[in-house]
Formats: sequence, C-alpha cells, structure tokens
Amino acid sequence: MQELTPIFLSLKLSFVTTIILFFICLYPAFYLSQKEFFGKKILLSIISLPLVLPPTVLGFYLLVLLSPNSYLGQFLAKFDIKLVFNFKALLIASIIYSMPFMFNPIYSAFNALPKNLFDRAKLLEKSQANIIFRLCLPLIIPSVISASVMSFAHTMGEFGVVMMIGGSVAGETKVASIAVFEALETLDLNKANELSIILLAISFIILFALQFIKQNKYKS
Repeated sequence: MQELTPIFLSLKLSFVTTIILFFICLYPAFYLSQKEFFGKKILLSIISLPLVLPPTVLGFYLLVLLSPNSYLGQFLAKFDIKLVFNFKALLIASIIYSMPFMFNPIYSAFNALPKNLFDRAKLLEKSQANIIFRLCLPLIIPSVISASVMSFAHTMGEFGVVMMIGGSVAGETKVASIAVFEALETLDLNKANELSIILLAISFIILFALQFIKQNKYKS
C-alpha cells in the first residue's frame, strides 16, 4: 500500500485542484464573457500563459516568490506559514498551472450563449448569482465537465512545476510523476513500470470519459 502513496497523493492533488479551480474560474469567466474593456486581451493572455510557458520556468518563479528568503516568504513566516516543499505549495502551483484548462472552456461556453438571454434575465431583475448558477450553469454543464476532466488530467500528469516547488517529500509532495522519475534514476524498473501502468490506466479512463462527454454534447 505504501508503494501506492504517490498515486493517492496525485489523485488527492488533482481532485482538490479541480474543485478549487471551478470556483475560482466560474465568476471571472462569466464576467469576462460579458464585458469589453481595455486590457481584456492582456488578461486573457496572462490566464492562458501556462499553456505555452515551460513548467520549470513557472516553478522557478513560484519558488523565488514563495521562498522563505523572499519578502512574501518572510511575511508569511511571521504567521508560521510555509509555502514551499509541502502540499500547500503543490496546490498553489497546480492551481496556477492548470487554470487555463478550467478557465478557457468555461469562458468559451459563456461566450457562446445568446446575449439576449442575459438581457432578459436582467429585465427580470435576477441577481448575478442567479444568472450564473440557475440560468447559465445548467446550459454549459458539458463544457464544465470537460474543463474539470482536463484540469484533473493535467494536474495528474504534471512533473516540472511540482518538482520545482514541492521537491520530493515522501507522503507530502512525492506525487506519482516524481516517483516514476526517481524509480528510473535508481534503476528500479519494476516500480517505475508498476506506477506507469497505473498512471496509463487512469489517463486512458480520463480521456475515454472526455470523449464520451464530447459525443453526448454534440448529440444534444
């Protein structure tokens, strides 16, 4: 069972990251789909930056920002908060790095909804929370599920960012991708193979589920 700890840790990280990303991205995606303002394209580009930015670069800057030697790190240390080489550090890094996988599909789905839908809701004096959760969200459920699946899968397979900001602390930051890498380093091919097979199976299930969701989305 101890050998599977990195798998369980990866699943935990992916699940928590996906849940947090949903609530972080939902309102901004709705707001940006409805508003036009100077700097919107810059903001959208910043959100999508992790799609093209090398993971090690992002991990390096996060490490510099959150390091105990940084101004922010020293400030947090006063409250006994440490955000490097622990699970909280992995979570912060994963949220930032997987954000476009959650944000972009939801933003596109909101953008595709008829604009007169929102005008009618406003005429009925519906609150923004009601418009998002009771009117729009049921219409974009397939996109939300697709975004959640992709965010989960992306977090599950990440290596560079989590290695830079989390290192390899057994039971704390040693996720499956790092465990496979370390097994290869020590020439423990059996362990690397066992972990890789499990990751391969999980990845296939995730992608199969995504294809199934997409198929039903186009049928509906």
